[in-house]
Amino acid sequence: MPSINPPDAAAPTALLRRWITASLLLYAIWLLLIDRSDLTAWIAGLVVAPLTALLSTSHLLLLDGVRLRLSLPWHLLRFLAIFLHALVRANFDMARRVISPRLPIDPALVSVESQLQSPLGRLLLANAITLTPGTLTVDVEGQQLQVHWIDSHGTTDLATATAAIAARFERYLKEIVL
Repeated sequence: MPSINPPDAAAPTALLRRWITASLLLYAIWLLLIDRSDLTAWIAGLVVAPLTALLSTSHLLLLDGVRLRLSLPWHLLRFLAIFLHALVRANFDMARRVISPRLPIDPALVSVESQLQSPLGRLLLANAITLTPGTLTVDVEGQQLQVHWIDSHGTTDLATATAAIAARFERYLKEIVL
């Protein structure tokens, strides 16, 4: 017979935290999409964002890893800047490899160790790696990500692959998520 666990005392707090986080994120997105001079749209967002978050509470488990603090927007912008820089560099590198096919390509499937504890953090890291040309996250299993790397330089050991592929993103993601 399956055992029934008593409800967790922290569950209402976690639900409230998720609802507040989702409400703020939805309202921020709303503000980006509306005409700033329309007061009615501002008020509608204040009503619709929390209501939408309330209807979605059971699906918001992913937001538990977000570090809610006043510096969050700054850290998000820093991460986006680092990501965009890596994206541009990787695109130029791939273009160079296409134009000059004599450049060495040494593809390998490498393991990368993540220090991020939350599923959201590992998801963001996996997506940042995948969106950067030359790397593709194939699998996430626990703290390790399996990454196909187009030019591994003969390196397949965990520490070197982690430093080369994930460290630049992970350093900034730690400020955003657990």
